[in-house]
Amino acid sequence: MRLRKVHSAFIAAVLTCSLTVAPVFAEPTQSELEDQKANAQSELSSLQAELDALSSKIAELENKLIQTGEEIAQAEKDLAAAEEKKEEQYDAMKLRIKYMYESGSGTATMEKVMSSGNISDMLSQAEYSQQVHEYDREQLQEYANTVTEIENLQAKLEEEMDSLEKDEAEFQEQQAVLSDTIADKQDEISNLDEMIQEAARKAEEERRAAEEAARRQQEAANSGGSQTGGNGNTGGSSGSSGSAPSYSPSTGNAIVDRAYSKLGCAYVWGATGPNTFDCSGLVGYAVTGSYSRVCTSGSLASLPRVSDPQPGDICVKSGHCGIYIGNGMMIHAPTTGDVVKVAPVQSGMWYVRW
Repeated sequence: MRLRKVHSAFIAAVLTCSLTVAPVFAEPTQSELEDQKANAQSELSSLQAELDALSSKIAELENKLIQTGEEIAQAEKDLAAAEEKKEEQYDAMKLRIKYMYESGSGTATMEKVMSSGNISDMLSQAEYSQQVHEYDREQLQEYANTVTEIENLQAKLEEEMDSLEKDEAEFQEQQAVLSDTIADKQDEISNLDEMIQEAARKAEEERRAAEEAARRQQEAANSGGSQTGGNGNTGGSSGSSGSAPSYSPSTGNAIVDRAYSKLGCAYVWGATGPNTFDCSGLVGYAVTGSYSRVCTSGSLASLPRVSDPQPGDICVKSGHCGIYIGNGMMIHAPTTGDVVKVAPVQSGMWYVRW
């Protein structure tokens, strides 16, 4: 059966679309890079599936080419056998004619038999001659029919072989284009991996720099509080009893480090660890170091809000929470099917300090 051709223009359009890359900004965040990588991996999977389907078609074509080649070879053998049979028939017919002549069965002999009045010999000679002629005619007609049938089959098979070879060449060309596209997409993913690692490194450097700045600020504040102690005031005594607790860089650093240690763990609703978390389960582990649900919606809502969030504070909104790591980023367990990861702080969140 003739296989349907794949339109080259359509394939080219698909490949052109697959090569489209999301615009890259000057300083993409780690989350943006991870999204780009996910898109590239999805495109790579689609390209690989298309290549697998094309390879399967090529394999089918190759099997069909082998089968058609064998059928053409058999047709050539049948045609040669028919030619040989024709030669045998021709030689046999010549022998019969020669025998009829030598045995007196020719025209002259027939006239002699008829003039002699021997009706029995005449009828016998006439019947034999007629049978010989009819047999030869039938054999020659059978040969002609066989040769015509074989020649038609051979022509049809050769036409099909030519079409199959053209299809195979077209599929192989498409296969080469797809292979090159896949290689480019794999290079793109490798580059994105390097960029993600670099973004993570920069984020970590910025986090530690922020912690160091906060530590120095705290030290300066403590130093200033000690100097005013002689006047009967203590550092932080000016705040009301309901004000937010002072920030501790060491505590914030420990919270962030514990959150970082769970990157990549799968989200499971209600899970508190050690290898699966939901959002409050992750926050509970980060702030306490224990695998228990201590950060419920009620407990987080009762914590004092802060307007100057520092690494280790908790990002909160109705139905979700995460650990703030600085520079507008947080670590959180997003939703089913996702994993613990770094992402921008979501709109509508506020900050509380544990």
